[in-house]
Amino acid sequence: MIPIRDENPTYSTPVIVYILIAINVVVFLHQMTLGSGIEGFFQLYAVIPQELSASLNGTPPNQPVPELATLITSQFLHGGLMHIGGNMLFLWTFGDNIEHDLGHIKFLLFYLVCGVLAGLSHWFFGMQSAVPTVGASGAIAGVMGAYLIKYPQAKIVTLLPLFIIWTTVRIPAVFFLGFWFLQQAISSVASLGMPESAGVAYWAHAGGFIFGAILGPMLGLMSDRR
Repeated sequence: MIPIRDENPTYSTPVIVYILIAINVVVFLHQMTLGSGIEGFFQLYAVIPQELSASLNGTPPNQPVPELATLITSQFLHGGLMHIGGNMLFLWTFGDNIEHDLGHIKFLLFYLVCGVLAGLSHWFFGMQSAVPTVGASGAIAGVMGAYLIKYPQAKIVTLLPLFIIWTTVRIPAVFFLGFWFLQQAISSVASLGMPESAGVAYWAHAGGFIFGAILGPMLGLMSDRR
């Protein structure tokens, strides 16, 4: 299922959402110019659980970017066109309403904190993994968790494969996001014990979603700004 847009109107320009999308796109374009240097770029700015564990144990790797800082920088890196395209689509679909409800500054703080907590969730279940972790998925999962809490009955216009054709359907957010979270939760449990081969940071997705559902109301998500 691919979201196209939600049918829940907003009344303010989602400035932070647009800025975040722009930064992600600019960074991705820069990545494309690096060629074989992309591995070193990821080694420096992506979350590497093994190195984060070493840093927390008092033996940080000898590199100019502190490993804790990669919990932020990794949120703006992506592994490919489909990766960034899917993430930015989900951010654009669900982020505008949450930014309107929280306000610009609170939304930015919420987004980054969800990303950090999602990264820590991934680290917690694979502390010795040497695989670099990149992507805004954890932070965006937090936005989706908050959206589910605030707008469970909002209709999501969704592109759905039907045999050999694609069609659009309107799906309540509680079903669309609930199904998405269930997928991530099941995949997270299935990936236990094999962080090197999972390929996708499912624990970051599930953790970000849960933390977003908790942090959103704590920051005033449920107050009526409309």
